[in-house]
Amino acid sequence: MEKILVIQTASTGDVILLTSLLEKLHHKFEGARLDVLVKKPNHTLFVAHPYVNNVWIWDKGKRKYLNLMTLCESIRKERYDVVFCVQRFFSAGLITLCSGARNRIGFDKNPLSLFFTRRVRHRIGSGIHETDRNISLMEGMWCDKAPKPRLYPSQRDFAAVSRYKQGVYYTISPSSLWPTKTLPVEKWVGLANAADKDCMIYLLGSDKDREICERIRRESSCENIMNLSGRLSLLASAALMRDAKMNFCNDSAPLHLASAVNAPVTAVFCSTTPDFGFGPLSDDSLVVEAEPKPSCKPCGLHGARKCPRSTYECGINIDVRKLIDRL
Repeated sequence: MEKILVIQTASTGDVILLTSLLEKLHHKFEGARLDVLVKKPNHTLFVAHPYVNNVWIWDKGKRKYLNLMTLCESIRKERYDVVFCVQRFFSAGLITLCSGARNRIGFDKNPLSLFFTRRVRHRIGSGIHETDRNISLMEGMWCDKAPKPRLYPSQRDFAAVSRYKQGVYYTISPSSLWPTKTLPVEKWVGLANAADKDCMIYLLGSDKDREICERIRRESSCENIMNLSGRLSLLASAALMRDAKMNFCNDSAPLHLASAVNAPVTAVFCSTTPDFGFGPLSDDSLVVEAEPKPSCKPCGLHGARKCPRSTYECGINIDVRKLIDRL
């Protein structure tokens, strides 16, 4: 096997967990050329990755479908030996078929899986982690348990955050793409207020998270708190999280950033559950959920845009003292 392409066009967290499969493929087929295909801006995760040769980028902005067809044409010219389609979307299946690869491997839930050369059952639940689901695509290639996901921040990434690593510090990543996966702001404020006065707290996120981070900073009585949302790249954020005393986040991408650099993490699962397979993998990790568990939890694989019962018990009933204990 000389040329391998791995396709994952989903969200940032899914791409981070994909790196477990990349680790396995590299060590199994060490001499092979390993490429990945992700959507923009997730390509930045692989800037310094030592095992990835080329990163194909699907720009879903302007001319989304024209970009897709151009991408398919370019990939076909590469003549890959095998394509692993990790994503279950139609578009990822289409890219896989158009690649012309002799071996096209993916999950049976992909709408185009009928045309794959091998289909693997996709199972959600029973505590099967996403990394193990992905590694199941290597069935028949003598694979065993999936390695941990791993990212490789560069020296430039560590240099970008070196000025923030003065003394003991924590990070809080308070946001999520899904509102019902987000812990209420007042609980994050309570956590920040409980931190030791000599410690620093950094609020992390993208440009879109700046408002919620600023609200936490503004409402907190903590003097040593800084809003870094939108100011750090994904890999720089991972570099900062790696050396934090503790990282706090929801069931979202920052959780997987922590896992990928084995950083200590406390993950809040509001409307979702780690049983879906997206829990933390760091050596020092803890999942915090509402007690008692609401009868409506989980309300979906990704939660919901809005609480179906308008009560949001899964977030409101989180005991912030469990987070404070992790300080």
